[in-house]
Amino acid sequence: MTEIKTINQIRDEGFAALIKALGPGDAIRYINSFEQGTGNYTEEKYQNPDEDFDAVVARIKNRNEPK
Repeated sequence: MTEIKTINQIRDEGFAALIKALGPGDAIRYINSFEQGTGNYTEEKYQNPDEDFDAVVARIKNRNEPK
């Protein structure tokens, strides 16, 4: 009978196979190409319609500052 692997085991084996086939750097680039991001752009794009570019940049910088 075949052992049923956990999702973590499958991920580990899959990433090891990618590293073996592509090398570490290209394996990471491959994984990152599937990044879907977060949030709901369709809803969020209308939340601050009057916000100018500088305000957006300041908000992003503030969010990324260490706390």
